[in-house]
Amino acid sequence: MPLDSDAVLDLFRRSGALLEGHFKLTSGLHSERYLQSALVLQYPDLAEALGRELGARTAHMQPTAVLSPALGGIVIGQEVARALGVRALFVERQEGALTLRRGFTLSDADRVLVVEDVLTTGGSTRETAAVAQAHGAQVIGAAVIVDRGADPARLNLPLQALVKLEVPTYAPDVCPLCAKNVPVVKPGSRV
Repeated sequence: MPLDSDAVLDLFRRSGALLEGHFKLTSGLHSERYLQSALVLQYPDLAEALGRELGARTAHMQPTAVLSPALGGIVIGQEVARALGVRALFVERQEGALTLRRGFTLSDADRVLVVEDVLTTGGSTRETAAVAQAHGAQVIGAAVIVDRGADPARLNLPLQALVKLEVPTYAPDVCPLCAKNVPVVKPGSRV
């Protein structure tokens, strides 16, 4: 049974993964809501269901590999790759830049689907795609559980998202929660 937007958000709510407060995102922007995907993806059956759904929605792209940024994209990337029957690789930071390590390789024969948990500004997705392209691979698209951004052209790639959730983000100097002195929390994978 396909998962629609409401069903996916319900998984986040039931897992305690849809948080409300004052959060500093990986991008440096601030937000009143945060999606802590790890709380959903810790359950193998939920991770598999989300990966299967993203796999079904991207199979027509015919990827040969899934590439995800560490840490947030690794689990969902693995599950999407399993659903598609292709390799799952990840990039990780070394000296401040994302790179392929651990013996992972890509070539001009690869059609890469970049997979992440949550997309906001698209920075790590673009950086991950650039790593694939630098290795000669063709980046055919991106897939995410939740797209919380407002600019559909920010990736310059076809994007498949299980949920489109527009949540306002603010630069710290114009954040209404900062103006009210609400303490900010950094819940993500990068401190």
